[in-house]
Amino acid sequence: MTERSDFTPTVDADYAARIRAWHENAYRQAQAEAADGPQTFSYLGRTLVVPPRVHPINGTSHLLGEAVLAEVRPGDRVLDMGTGCGVNAILAAAVSTDVLAVDVNPEAVAAAQANAARNGVADRIQVRLGDVFSAVDGRFDLIVFDPPFRWFAPRDLLEMASTDENYAAMTRFFRQAREHLTPTGRMLIFFGSSGDIGHLQNLIGETGFDTEVVASTDLVKDDWRVEYFTFRLTQPQSSPRGT
Repeated sequence: MTERSDFTPTVDADYAARIRAWHENAYRQAQAEAADGPQTFSYLGRTLVVPPRVHPINGTSHLLGEAVLAEVRPGDRVLDMGTGCGVNAILAAAVSTDVLAVDVNPEAVAAAQANAARNGVADRIQVRLGDVFSAVDGRFDLIVFDPPFRWFAPRDLLEMASTDENYAAMTRFFRQAREHLTPTGRMLIFFGSSGDIGHLQNLIGETGFDTEVVASTDLVKDDWRVEYFTFRLTQPQSSPRGT
């Protein structure tokens, strides 16, 4: 079921057109890179092999990866939503012995399993195929989510990592997340203004999480300043909300 099929961007038409152009350029570049076969990345002390139709590590990935390393506590049960090649689940498993990684792309699931074994943490990570919380059970102390930035319909498995039609999956995520968090559970969310960050902020406000920025950077694309953020979300403890 698609939620919020009436989604309207919070950005103006000119900026929406720029986002579309950026996306098309990035998609063509990703296709060209994928044509060369699997890519191998050395990233935050780990070795990750990324198949052609799975989203690769990029220049802003560390903003979330470093936050994961700083956030995970011994004893945490961790969920890595949209795990891709398994990178953030593998980082979380440096501390946690109970990590669940899920992805809607079966090729990402296979890559995450292989990378967990490659980095010696396969016994700490379960990897499941699922759409948002469909394959998730129980509650977590930490949920990590690097959602697709664009609200367009994906054309193939590779593009599914960067597009989420009408932000349906992201909407479901925020509306269901509290059901999967412990009372003191936290979330780390990565997003940027090369997507509709206003819509993300609206979803956070709608669901009542407290928010702080734990990492950020910016760069210039076509004379426009684009910002990227890792947000840390927590549940207000003084006045618990229903799910």
